[in-house]
Amino acid sequence: MIHYRQIIYMLWLIIPLSVLQGCAGEEEPAPGDRTAPNIVLIVTDDQGWGDLSVHGNTNVHTPNIDALASRGASFSNFYVSPVCSPTRAELLTGRYHPRGGVYGTSAGGERLDLDETTIAEVFSRAGYATGVFGKWHNGMQYPYHPNGRGFDEFYGFASGHWGDYFSPSLLEHNGELVQGDGYLPDDVTGKALEFIEDHGGSGDPFLLYLPYNTPHSPMQVPDRWWEALEGRELAMRHRDPGKEDPAFTRAALAMVENIDWNVGRIMDKLRELELGEQTIVAYMSDNGPNSWRWNGGMRGRKGSTDEGGVRSPLFIRWPQLIEPGTEIPEIAAAIDLLPTLSDLAGVKLQTRKPVDGISLVPLLSGGKQNWDERLIFSHWNGRTSVRSPAYRLDHQGRLYDITEDRGQHREVSSRHPQVTETLRDTLQGWERAVIPEERGETKRPFLVGDPDFKYTQLPARDGRPHGNIERSNRFPNASFFTNWTSTADSISWDVEVREPGTYRVKLYYTCPPKDLGTVVQLSFGSAAVTDTIRQAHNPPLRGMEDDRVERIESYVKDFKPLEMGTISLPGGRAPLVLRALEIPGSAAMDFRTLMLTRID
Repeated sequence: MIHYRQIIYMLWLIIPLSVLQGCAGEEEPAPGDRTAPNIVLIVTDDQGWGDLSVHGNTNVHTPNIDALASRGASFSNFYVSPVCSPTRAELLTGRYHPRGGVYGTSAGGERLDLDETTIAEVFSRAGYATGVFGKWHNGMQYPYHPNGRGFDEFYGFASGHWGDYFSPSLLEHNGELVQGDGYLPDDVTGKALEFIEDHGGSGDPFLLYLPYNTPHSPMQVPDRWWEALEGRELAMRHRDPGKEDPAFTRAALAMVENIDWNVGRIMDKLRELELGEQTIVAYMSDNGPNSWRWNGGMRGRKGSTDEGGVRSPLFIRWPQLIEPGTEIPEIAAAIDLLPTLSDLAGVKLQTRKPVDGISLVPLLSGGKQNWDERLIFSHWNGRTSVRSPAYRLDHQGRLYDITEDRGQHREVSSRHPQVTETLRDTLQGWERAVIPEERGETKRPFLVGDPDFKYTQLPARDGRPHGNIERSNRFPNASFFTNWTSTADSISWDVEVREPGTYRVKLYYTCPPKDLGTVVQLSFGSAAVTDTIRQAHNPPLRGMEDDRVERIESYVKDFKPLEMGTISLPGGRAPLVLRALEIPGSAAMDFRTLMLTRID
């Protein structure tokens, strides 16, 4: 039965108590205080709970990740959101993602509201150096950009999936577009190692957030890792083997073994710098697996609010507090990361809004005698499920006893009608309190011209095509615009210029020799800049040569920059429009992104 104190806890989840005065730690560590622990938070992309040898999967070998569990704490009932950007929003803020305005994974829906407080802001106020290396996926234009959310250093990409993992172009370093160097997970790990070296010997502690882009598709992985999996027998299969694509499974697990190698690089660096004892290392994934493969027999995968879609590994290693081999069966969630890490570090949890998560330190330290039972909610795409310590009520209102039936094979609603009714009522109350009646698709413009940041990138992902123009793929994040055949066609962005200023405009395009001479104009109200495409650049589509299985996302090209000149943007909100005034050939161009750089 659900007892009275559980009902009180349900109400707390719907209307959380304020923690604005925050007392997760008694005192903030002063800058230069080396007793303050460093934080390394590693998040993988589309890795299932079952994609680790520590969880019993004999298809894969992950000794470095397994060591985090054996030398620290392992959570057996840790939950995230069904997809990428919502989980990132929750671990950054300690709050359920609908509260922060995250309703999608692209085209602006992934942006985290600007009045939310992030983990980087909390730790930065306490004197921590902060860095994020990899996939951000909570907003591209400043101040949604990671450099606007408390992170001193950012290297990686701000959109969702990326289309090329081998020395890709159009990555970012603190807003400036740069070329990648080698396989992307290896590259971002290398930058993370530099960050550790830079701050490991200084007087300030650091918060390192390392959100990998793998094993998200496209399924690209270097030969070293692919060859190790290519001929390996898959002894562990999905519970419905007919759904599984073995080649995809091998590619995903090869990418996971590469992640494991990179985790080993991080741990080796901490040992080399004698920082292992004073560094908290946490490891998790952002959602369930991105294909049907072995996942402990659970129902659902990425995108699902069932166990298989939202159960994630969580390992936390910190020798100063956590006993090796600690196993924690209590339910926990991504919303708990911020309060837990701030509590472990003795950093005050000062936020603009009350958090939904709780500190897991009593579980990590063994002092859980008075641990209250709780509920955890999983929501995506109009579907919500709720997990209690024993049960999951799925989005269709069916009850399952997870302690006896992790795979959700046997509905038990009729056996436990009171539990079912209470959980249904609580779920509905949570939805009324947490999910906005109207989502924010049309309410938030893309921001340009923040006085504190000189770069604004406006990619095809965030634009709207008009006329004949089409996306290169139905998944926007790594797409470009093509089929621009008429002067009546255009691309627009709903833009708000926060402060008037003059910007240098760079346009990234491709154009074959036969179509040279297009006159292109960028305008915002009466302000405009015009230029002509005079240099041909017609590279082929690529990506397929590196894919281990056929992708569903867009293939990519190498796009050439066109320096269009400068435009003076007045403040305010209006469409920013890209037009072709003249098209002497059959098409204007293929378009990837605009880069605006403030020059005054």
